Amino acid sequence: MMDVIVVGGGPTGVTLACELRLHGVRVVVLEKLTEPTGESRGQGLHARSVELMDQRGLLERFLAVSEKFQVGGLFGGIMKPWPDRLDTAHPYGLATPQPVTERLLVERALELGTEIRRGCEVVGLSQDEDGVEVELADGTRLRSRYLVGCDGGRSAVRKLLGVGFPGEPARVETLLGVVEATEDPESIAAVVAEVNRTQRRFGLVPLEEGGYRAVVPGDGVSEDRAAPTLEEFRQRLRVTAGTDFGVHSPRWLSRFGDATRQAERYRVGRVLLAGDAAHIHPPTGGQGLNLGVQDAFNLGWKLAAAVDGWAPESLLDSYHAERHPVGAAVLDNTRAQIALMDTGPGASALRELFSKLMDFEEVNRYVTGMITAVEVRYDFGEGHELLGRRMRDVELEQGRLYGLMHGGRGLLLDRTGRLSVAGWADRVDHVVDVPGDGVGGEPDVPAVLLRPDGHVAWVGEDQRDLLAALPTWFGAATRWEQLQAGACNS
Repeated sequence: MMDVIVVGGGPTGVTLACELRLHGVRVVVLEKLTEPTGESRGQGLHARSVELMDQRGLLERFLAVSEKFQVGGLFGGIMKPWPDRLDTAHPYGLATPQPVTERLLVERALELGTEIRRGCEVVGLSQDEDGVEVELADGTRLRSRYLVGCDGGRSAVRKLLGVGFPGEPARVETLLGVVEATEDPESIAAVVAEVNRTQRRFGLVPLEEGGYRAVVPGDGVSEDRAAPTLEEFRQRLRVTAGTDFGVHSPRWLSRFGDATRQAERYRVGRVLLAGDAAHIHPPTGGQGLNLGVQDAFNLGWKLAAAVDGWAPESLLDSYHAERHPVGAAVLDNTRAQIALMDTGPGASALRELFSKLMDFEEVNRYVTGMITAVEVRYDFGEGHELLGRRMRDVELEQGRLYGLMHGGRGLLLDRTGRLSVAGWADRVDHVVDVPGDGVGGEPDVPAVLLRPDGHVAWVGEDQRDLLAALPTWFGAATRWEQLQAGACNS
């Protein structure tokens, strides 16, 4: 029996598999498709996802194949310069096509020993107090201790669980694809600029490898969601722009709607949901892929702890408690963006006003922090202002903070030299070091306890307070380690 079955081999599912394998969890990824589609709906990583890749030692791989961008806001098609003093050591995003992101993550998953099975469609699911069983379309049955549905907006896992998916259905539809065009680039750019004055769901962006990434409003909402034909794509270009630019030779064509929905529960017993299986929303702001990857980082170490047997009773439930509000907030900001991108005169006036507001640095910083997720703070109760926030990277005498987090373990960053994690050393690293400007910059604090996902679980300097905080996130102390520590100190 496997420890965990991950249903869905996209960025969310493969990221989760990587996180689980860091802790030795036996995991198999089941992907319905026999081959990657090559479609690139997600166009890059925002700052928080960049941080997460750095925390796992993967950032250099992404930098080698990506271009940095520093366009702030990205809100409702309104782009402003990146705000100053954003709370991150990585104040940029990465323009990385989704197929490249998936390839890099799959390579890492395979390096870690993940088993990935393609052409495996889940058609049945049941669970009991000891595990989960799935039935595949070919009649094969597999059993695991836990299962995570990362299988997209039309998730079979969510439907088989019977989890509600309330929200709003699609009202508008957009066609998307990568095509060649015969019209000259200057003429294309001029037409796009003119159309964008009133229509924000439109564009032809030239690609480095040749061709264009084309976006155009659809005609109503299709019922079958089948990929558009080239002729449909051309017709919608002519309606919207007065020309079809001579588009031809599509590499792929797709369509998406603005449906906005969220699963009522992210966990049912031993089955959990992540990524688009848990939430869908319009792609405005480029948050979808990033939200799913960040779900996986939140869930991975918690699920590994449950498999290893040391997870506190409430740890797996904290996944829903922390990520459901984050998902709901993203749904709300995409609703606002869709309203800004409407073609009516009211939306046009609102867009002009919002654009002026974003010229104020505080507004720009707030919107950019929201879109890039660097301002996400989980509710850990009353306490220090850092509590529940993720820690930005800082320089230490022993190197960079994120460089010490590649193993996916907890970390006590201790400036006092008086603290101890005896009893938890198999789960938490203890680093005695002094950053040049204090832990995390301002405010200066004596010590912080970081969870494996980089969020601050405790701030202080009193050993008794630390001993009270450690079990909340890292379970009961290992008695043998405590005895060993006592013997060494005697």
